[in-house]
Amino acid sequence: MRLLGATILLSLVDVLQAYAIEKKGDVFKKMACPAFLVFENVAYMADMTFELPCKCKPEETSSVVWYFQKNLHSHETTVLTDFNGTVIVDSSHIRTGSDLLKRFSIRMFSLIVFRAQAGDSGHYLCGTKEGLFFYGYDVDVQPTRQITVAFLDNDEHVQEDYRGEEFTLFTTFWDWSRCDRCGVRGEQRRIGLCYVQSAQLKPRYRTALPNVTSCGSRAVPARFPSLLRLHSPEVAVRSCLAPCPEKEVPEEGVQSISNIVFKVGKKPRLPNVPIQYHRQPQKTNLVISCPGAGPEHAVAWDKGSVRLYRSHYLVGVRKHMRLFIDHGNHLHLQRVRRRDKATYFCWREGELVAGFQLTVPYEPRRQRSPADPESIFVMRTVGICFAIIIGIFFLIHMSRYSYLLLRKPTIAAPPQDTQTPRATLT
Repeated sequence: MRLLGATILLSLVDVLQAYAIEKKGDVFKKMACPAFLVFENVAYMADMTFELPCKCKPEETSSVVWYFQKNLHSHETTVLTDFNGTVIVDSSHIRTGSDLLKRFSIRMFSLIVFRAQAGDSGHYLCGTKEGLFFYGYDVDVQPTRQITVAFLDNDEHVQEDYRGEEFTLFTTFWDWSRCDRCGVRGEQRRIGLCYVQSAQLKPRYRTALPNVTSCGSRAVPARFPSLLRLHSPEVAVRSCLAPCPEKEVPEEGVQSISNIVFKVGKKPRLPNVPIQYHRQPQKTNLVISCPGAGPEHAVAWDKGSVRLYRSHYLVGVRKHMRLFIDHGNHLHLQRVRRRDKATYFCWREGELVAGFQLTVPYEPRRQRSPADPESIFVMRTVGICFAIIIGIFFLIHMSRYSYLLLRKPTIAAPPQDTQTPRATLT
C-alpha cells in the first residue's frame, strides 16, 4: 500500500509539472515577441534575489539560453547556461560576493539570480544558442554602502527630491514589510530605490512610466553625473505591534505536568523552534543567516531575551560595531569573544522560526616546540635582527677607528747634532 501511495504521488507530481509547463506555454502563445528588441527596466537592492521571466519565445523553442552584457554592443558577453538545458543551483550554498556564474539558476525559462551585487547590473537577454534574442532586461542593482536610513520613531525624515537642470531624482518606496515580531514590539521596514525623471533618456529602454527609470539604468545618458551619488537608495524603519496567531493549546493535564517539570528543573523555557549548535573560535568573524529568509523578508534577531532592534544594531548606526545587522538581514559578529556565547533567535515574517546556540570555547595556551612553524619563524626573525644589529655595531666601530686613525697628528723627531761633543778637563 505504501508503494502504491508513493507511485500515485509521483504520478501527481508529473501531472502538475506538465500542467505548469502547459500553462507557461499558453503565456508564450498570448504574448508575441517584439519586432525590435527593447530592454525592460527593473531595479533591486544589493543582496536581493530576483527572477527574470522570458516573457516570449517561439513555440518550437524548447529551451532558452540567457546572456549577460555589461554594456550594450559590448564584445564581452557571458553565457549563463550550457547549451543542453538548465543549470540548477542550490540557493542555500550561495555566498554573497561570489561570481555571477555561481549565483544563478534557470527554472521554467526564467533566470533567477541569487544575492545580486552591484556588479550584476547590465543587460540580460533571453534567446537561443544560435544567437536569436527574444526578450531583454535592463537590470539595475543599487548598492547599499551609501544607503540612507531614516528611523521614523526618532523624527527622522526620508530624502527630499533632487532637482537638476536636465533631470529630477526621487525615491520610489516599496510597501511596508510585515511586523518582524509578534506579541512584542517589532519593527517594519520600507525599501526605497533611486529613480530619475528626464526627457533625455534613451528610447530603447522600456519603463513603467514615460521618461522615468532607475538611477543606475543604461537608459541614462553617459553625460549625466553619477546619479546614485546625488541621491542614494534609502530605508525607512518604524515600530509596530502585531498579535501572534493562535496556536493549539495542549490539554489541561499535559500543561500542568509541563508546569511542574519547569518549576522543579528551574531551567529557562526555550522557544519550541529548531536550534542549531555551533562552536566558533575566539577573535574570528561570524555571519548568521535566518533559514528561508531573504533581504526582502521581515527578519528580526534576539540574543537570548534581548531584542536586537535595528534602531540600535543596524549597520552604520554607530561606529566600530562588533554586533550588527546588515541590509540583507544577516547577523554579524566581529572578533567573537567569550561573552558572545548565547542563543540567538531568528524571526521571519513575524514568527519565531529558528535558534542558533553559539559556543565560544576557551583556548588554553599551549607549549610551543622548536619544530613549530611559528617557533621557526620567530627564531629566524630574531636571528636575522641580531645579525643586522651586530653588523651595524661593527660597522660603527670600524668607521670610528678609521676616522681616529686619519685624524691622529704626526709627531716630528728632534734634530740630531752632528758635531762630536768634546770633554773638558778641569
